[in-house]
Amino acid sequence: MVGGGAAGIFAAITAAEAAPDRKVIVLEKSPSLLAKVRISGGGRCNVTHACFEPKQLAKNYPRGSRELLGPFHRWQPRDTVEWFQSRGVPLKTEPDGRMFPTTDSSQTIIDCLLDSARRAGVEIRTGIGLADVQPSPIAGEAPGTFALKLSDGTGLACDRLLLATGGLKPGPTLDLIRSLGHTVAPLAPSLFTFHVKDPRIEGLAGLSVGQAIATIPGTHFEHAGPVLVTHWGLSGPAILKLSAWAARWAQDHEYRFTVRVNWTGLGAAEVQEKFEGARAAQAVKAVRNTPLFDLPGRLWLQLIAAAGLADATKWSHLRKDQALALQQQLTACDLQVTGKSMFKEEFVTCGGVELKEIHFKTMESRLVPGLHFAGEVLDIDGITGGFNFQAAWTTGRLAGLAMAEVE
Repeated sequence: MVGGGAAGIFAAITAAEAAPDRKVIVLEKSPSLLAKVRISGGGRCNVTHACFEPKQLAKNYPRGSRELLGPFHRWQPRDTVEWFQSRGVPLKTEPDGRMFPTTDSSQTIIDCLLDSARRAGVEIRTGIGLADVQPSPIAGEAPGTFALKLSDGTGLACDRLLLATGGLKPGPTLDLIRSLGHTVAPLAPSLFTFHVKDPRIEGLAGLSVGQAIATIPGTHFEHAGPVLVTHWGLSGPAILKLSAWAARWAQDHEYRFTVRVNWTGLGAAEVQEKFEGARAAQAVKAVRNTPLFDLPGRLWLQLIAAAGLADATKWSHLRKDQALALQQQLTACDLQVTGKSMFKEEFVTCGGVELKEIHFKTMESRLVPGLHFAGEVLDIDGITGGFNFQAAWTTGRLAGLAMAEVE
């Protein structure tokens, strides 16, 4: 197993438990294991998501949704929850569906995984990576044996090899995968926030709107959910989902495009109906003093200013053209994106090993017998909320069972 992240460690545990007579070795080039597990969810570890219907679950993956449908019927969040529960680590569900250990500590998950690996007899070598691999038979070894050259200059032979090296980037691992004959889908960052500088959101860092809709005009990209104003622009679930689905499109446009925010989450007719209600119920009150749609007061004031309304404008005096201008700011607020920032340290890569080159029942290469892939090294990525870890647990589980020759 090459890679000491979630997919690699889970695959190793699965294989070692399923075939206790087989030697299972994990190689991790960095000094530490499970680095993303440690930082996920602000150190709490968003283990998975409370979505227990495979078809619905698969919809949360911009890339890999079709291919993961079958695997999710074999290992899904319910199985993940039961696996950790059976090892003394209960999970809890938050209102948005994210699932965390009840300890709210990623160390709990790390300890569980490493303890399970130790009990299963998995050998873990840190500070050692894979420098080269030759899938040709070795003298004295069974056909199909892999000859591995390690980064410390030593060699190793194995009859099954898993690459679970995480998100790819230009470098030796990418070159190695290509040398084995595999195609790598174009790489791009996913789950990023938008750089926006605009008077309408200036000075509002930390402000959140609960039910907004973010779209990229002229495309099919649209997502609803909370939007957070930050010091550098926009974040929050709606923006992160948008960034995931539009990952390659945004990269092609050099992260310079228009994002349209509907701060109300409502249609134009519903907004006008709310205006009519305010005219009737709050006729003598100033528009600026009576925010609608549960919007934060400071954002309401800046959108009113952008619509050109005078401070003293009362609801009873709101002209049709003024109402339309305010509606435009509320439902079609166009903001210019000038760049991106990765979301905290939980970056995800769009792109990886082409999915058509993988058997998704076993995670085995269609090109190189005995070679398996799991986790983010594949062209699979999910939106934020525990979905990327679930893909790691699922693909790691299937790879581990196949490598142990268990159906």
